[in-house]
Amino acid sequence: MPESMCIHVEHVSRSFGKKKVIDDVTLEVGRGEIFGLLGPSGAGKTTLVKMMAGIDEATTGTIYVLNTKMPSLQTMQRIGFMAQSDALYGELTALENLQFFAAIYGLKGKKQKQRIEEVAELVNLTEHLRKPVHNYSGGMKRRLSLAASLLHEPDVLILDEPTVGIDPVLRQSIWQELERVRQQGTTIVVTTHVMDEAEKCQRLAMIRNGRLIAVGSPAELKAKTNSQTIEQAFLYFGGAKL
Repeated sequence: MPESMCIHVEHVSRSFGKKKVIDDVTLEVGRGEIFGLLGPSGAGKTTLVKMMAGIDEATTGTIYVLNTKMPSLQTMQRIGFMAQSDALYGELTALENLQFFAAIYGLKGKKQKQRIEEVAELVNLTEHLRKPVHNYSGGMKRRLSLAASLLHEPDVLILDEPTVGIDPVLRQSIWQELERVRQQGTTIVVTTHVMDEAEKCQRLAMIRNGRLIAVGSPAELKAKTNSQTIEQAFLYFGGAKL
């Protein structure tokens, strides 16, 4: 795999019983870019990123992350993963949740305290750290999940619908922080069905019914389809494949 590539997905399919959720997908994610997976609910985005993260395994095909065939436990420790559903402990406070995840990542003492403070400030939860998570709103839980995925400063950050339920102002600040993290060298893969978020990615893979229908930068995809918006481009590529 070229040094400039961080993730390589080669002819990957994933079936659950007779249902094929991902169908012969091949794509590459460059190091230090924000790569978006754009598609409607049920398109297969979550299944694909779970395989990238090593949580699920392809039925056929191969996935390499950081030059290692997935799944690999060692490589998984270099990945931050934020699931679509929040994997939090409701009876614990936000601080206790972050301390728990930090310990899993091997963060201790001053370093643990520093990282918890940094990620809590990022997602605007500093004043709410001592509240039990079961008292959090849905948006606050999403912000806490994002904070947890960033604790260990991963080489690869995989985010599944990270801003669902988050207000527009905070959503903008989170994307600004993701860009800062990217500039520090972290590769970010994000799934979304929000068109304005797709515009913030360096490159996009458009997915429909488990199949890849287009890959390129937002500007390239719009130019290729003579579209003014990413939504129009998606409809063009999707319609061409019906």
